Amino acid sequence: MKDKKKTAGVTSGSPAADTLQKPAETPQSTEKRAEAPVIDEATSALLKTIADFDGKYFEGAFNIRSNCMSLGRRSTENIRIESKTDLPGLDIRIAPGTKGEKCFIPACVTKPDVDDLVYNDFFVSEGADVTIVAGCGVHTETGEPARHSGIHRFFLEKGARVLYVEKHVGTGSDQTKKVIDPQTQCFLAEGAYIEMDTSQLGGVSTSVRRTSAELAAGAQIVIRERLLTDADETAESYFTVTLNGEDSKVNLMSRSVARGNSHQTYQSNIIGNARSYGHSECDAILAENGRVDAMPQLSANCQDAELIHEAAIGKIAGEQIMKLRTLGLTEEQAEAAIIDGFLK
Repeated sequence: MKDKKKTAGVTSGSPAADTLQKPAETPQSTEKRAEAPVIDEATSALLKTIADFDGKYFEGAFNIRSNCMSLGRRSTENIRIESKTDLPGLDIRIAPGTKGEKCFIPACVTKPDVDDLVYNDFFVSEGADVTIVAGCGVHTETGEPARHSGIHRFFLEKGARVLYVEKHVGTGSDQTKKVIDPQTQCFLAEGAYIEMDTSQLGGVSTSVRRTSAELAAGAQIVIRERLLTDADETAESYFTVTLNGEDSKVNLMSRSVARGNSHQTYQSNIIGNARSYGHSECDAILAENGRVDAMPQLSANCQDAELIHEAAIGKIAGEQIMKLRTLGLTEEQAEAAIIDGFLK
């Protein structure tokens, strides 16, 4: 007779339930495993922010990573999550024709002096249409720095569609260095589509964000980036999109706010190697002593490549502040409302 698995409810700081089962060991894997999986308060709070975790369940396939360990994992019939055998990270395989399913792979760092590096590959088969949520949060209270680097690669087959949502946040002591360095690489086959909604909305000391994509005929990528930096934080964003196939398209939009003494750098390059369409737009608001460098670039290697870029950097208009103050808001409240609306 087979042994029945024991399950329990999941609460902050309690053992994980059936939805948070410890994954099977892979002897060759370099990824660490938690001996007694738990979700502590700091991790639970980060998961709520970056992946809308309710403290109990994720809808669909998921893998929760915390402090270099996998706290829990679940695959579905159409989405298979497996540990890599040569590197820390995952292979996520999505079956042909999968529709409407979600896959969550959030990562958290909640201990000091942790340098977490993970490689995740997504193989999205022909005709699939899925949502992937892959946020990252870093929380520390002591003086030691903490860092997470996630390297994600997307391989979309013909006609595959993906909505990719990625939120980054840092919490805890303002005196602690919290670093998030994401890299995303996308390879789109004929007619494939990926929409990337990425945001970094506070608390990250430094970040270097690199995104690249290669598009075949009729493929399309939409990228929306939102950044907020404050104090002495720095954020660098680098985008390279290569339009190799006829009628491939990219629409790249970045909105950012630099406050305090923070500094942001934005660089983009859209390369048109065939009849294609590319558009990039960088809008930034400066507050206090914030600084932004914007360097959009276009490279047309085909006379039928239609490439456009726009960049605008400025401060919040005084008349906007005055209008909101007549409605009863303080100057600080008015500025916060304008920034919130701009980043949305």
